Amino acid sequence: MNEPFKKWGRLPACGGLPTRPLQLVPAILTAVLAAAQTPGPILSLTATTDNVSSAHDSIRINLLRWSTEAERDQLFSAWTQPGASPAGRGARPRAVIDETDPAQADVNATAAGRGGGGRGGRGGGRGGDGAAAAAPRPTPESSLKTALDKAPTVGYLWSSEVAGYSVRYAVRLPEQDGGERIILITDRRLGAANDLWKPVGPGTATNYDFSLVELHVNSKGEGEGKISLTGKVAADSAAKAIALENYGALPVVLRNVKRQNSESVRSK
Repeated sequence: MNEPFKKWGRLPACGGLPTRPLQLVPAILTAVLAAAQTPGPILSLTATTDNVSSAHDSIRINLLRWSTEAERDQLFSAWTQPGASPAGRGARPRAVIDETDPAQADVNATAAGRGGGGRGGRGGGRGGDGAAAAAPRPTPESSLKTALDKAPTVGYLWSSEVAGYSVRYAVRLPEQDGGERIILITDRRLGAANDLWKPVGPGTATNYDFSLVELHVNSKGEGEGKISLTGKVAADSAAKAIALENYGALPVVLRNVKRQNSESVRSK
């Protein structure tokens, strides 16, 4: 075998060209076709930061889709009913046992036996002496964070940071003047790994493990945005959505918000 072809393990084909590189062509074509078929964002927004340490940073938000009604309900319930399982939210509550009712004496005794220490009956599990430590009660913040970690990605928020932020909650609420509120929640806090999103000026920084971004845009797709970096998150019961509490009193963090495409954002 000729010396130049020993490393290929066989004689060349196709007019002297090695065949092994040609085997990569189908894989490359498949990757190119897959990328071409990947749907683009249904909505793209740009903005500039303000009132944070990295002021004037360019921001881009790309939404792949809006959260479905089921996804919205699940995250809304996680905030308003912390700790309740998705299947258990709205379920019929347990019957309450009247401890003073003699007719329920056996039930009370059984319940006390089960809760008093298991097989040991001494309040410490199987023969233990100490009372079992109660699990910490879930808070709206921890409950929502857990739900966000399980929710699908519906978009991304990009800044000058190397990595972007995954958007797990995307809701639009039309306004009577033709504008709309767009509410987004990221899977982690903006600036969790750096000080680029550190609030400046008055206001106490919050410690949420996620960030809620609320944009107010007019009918032309132009407006502003505020973030839960200093603002509190609350349930908007009328809209059945999670939003910022007292939006008007919060500092503007995203200025010059502009919609970058004309595609309708009415679809969900």
